[in-house]
Amino acid sequence: MNARVTRSPLRLSPDPRRVITKLFVPGEEVPEHESRSAAVIRRVMALDEDTVRTALDRTVRLFAGRHRDVRVTFADNFASVSHRLSPGVKLSESRRLLIGAYFTHEYAVEGAALCNPSMVAHPDQSGMTKNQLRFVLSVRGIGEGHLSSIGFRTGVSGPGAVLTVDPQPSVISTGVRRDASYEKRLFQGKLAERGHDDEVSAVLNRWLPAKFTGAELDDLLADLHPKLVARQAAHRTVELIRWIAACNYTTEFPEDSVVSGRVLWPAGPSERHGMEDARFVHFTDDDGAQTYYATYTAYDGVDVAPQLLQTNDFRTFRVTQTTGSAARNKGMALFPRRIGGKFAALSRGDGESSAVSFSDDVRTWNEPRPVAVPGRDWDLVQVGNCGSPIETPEGWLVLTHGVGPMRLYSMGAMLLDLDDPAKVLATLPEPLLVPSATERDGYVPNVVYSCGGLLHGDTLVIPYGASDATIGLATASMSDLIGAMVR
Repeated sequence: MNARVTRSPLRLSPDPRRVITKLFVPGEEVPEHESRSAAVIRRVMALDEDTVRTALDRTVRLFAGRHRDVRVTFADNFASVSHRLSPGVKLSESRRLLIGAYFTHEYAVEGAALCNPSMVAHPDQSGMTKNQLRFVLSVRGIGEGHLSSIGFRTGVSGPGAVLTVDPQPSVISTGVRRDASYEKRLFQGKLAERGHDDEVSAVLNRWLPAKFTGAELDDLLADLHPKLVARQAAHRTVELIRWIAACNYTTEFPEDSVVSGRVLWPAGPSERHGMEDARFVHFTDDDGAQTYYATYTAYDGVDVAPQLLQTNDFRTFRVTQTTGSAARNKGMALFPRRIGGKFAALSRGDGESSAVSFSDDVRTWNEPRPVAVPGRDWDLVQVGNCGSPIETPEGWLVLTHGVGPMRLYSMGAMLLDLDDPAKVLATLPEPLLVPSATERDGYVPNVVYSCGGLLHGDTLVIPYGASDATIGLATASMSDLIGAMVR
């Protein structure tokens, strides 16, 4: 028996109207690198007050309907460059806001591409019938300069294979970054990865508690012995410690915003060039507590690393780094519950094959065990997962991806043992999904790729990116899919 998938007529396309505001510093855009902010401010200061009010009113009218409160954004961006003004200078509110407007620009988060979705059950299932399931669909949006962010759509699965996607709001927001509490174990792991085992790291290990605040970290670094601070290596370690702290934070969205109006925008130095390929999972702990986790790829322009998102409501997200020998490269995906008392994850640390590893704290991952390696004609270049495993009575169902000739991406599936997920019980002998004739062209041609499907009854819903041009939705019978596997 062959596994069969049915493509839904629904198709999600990049929406250039989904725009956010960003700080804009004239002159610092590529290929220029010298700020022209002082000259721009001088020109605004030379305008008469009537011209200032007219220009501000025109700008507010033009952009007010595209953002939550452009005047607040202008005020915040004015504060970012106010150091360019002479001390004691008095400005009208209109002039301050107009200066802020000149240092603001729009960014279309999906202006270049939309791809790599994952799907989980929505935390709010009110109003659903027993045959329906509301879902949250995470998406990777790519904009100017190939910057990636994580956005969302919502919709309903059911009855049966019926799928609907909700209309999107006209305004989206990126939330507010807040400092988070820190875990000493993570700092120890990241310092060890970078080879920083010196006296400064020893002070951190000795005096910081297991969990600490940013203020406690600042106090510790301020109280370092002067002879330690004078050492060259100490400066590098202190800089790395502050870098780690900056990479771990919390993002909070307005309470009156909807899930599909929220965009996780890079806010830490490890992800300044993008947050890619979030793999969300609805996790149930041994005590019944439920949390949404997502592993995603943080890209700083040179290096990539898996990082972790954690949320209960898709409004407040905790962002943390991961560490350990198994926390490498791309494509980490968490299992939806503990196995043998430990967190478990699939990863692709060597860049071409799948492995499973375990963790006590969901952030420290070591000793990867091989699961699948390239070997078939359609995955000789690379194999990996297409999202978190799905538990079935027969085993863990894992959607997979393989890369073959001409860098053509196909999707497959395998079944892992429930108690020992390093043991492969069965696989599909042929790809489950390959790019159709209408899905081959796009930002990245010849690709079908998913970051996670959703099981609703016997229906497996598979969201997938098609050549980074659109997102498709497909369904398959879970029982038929498992039945088509070869033991």
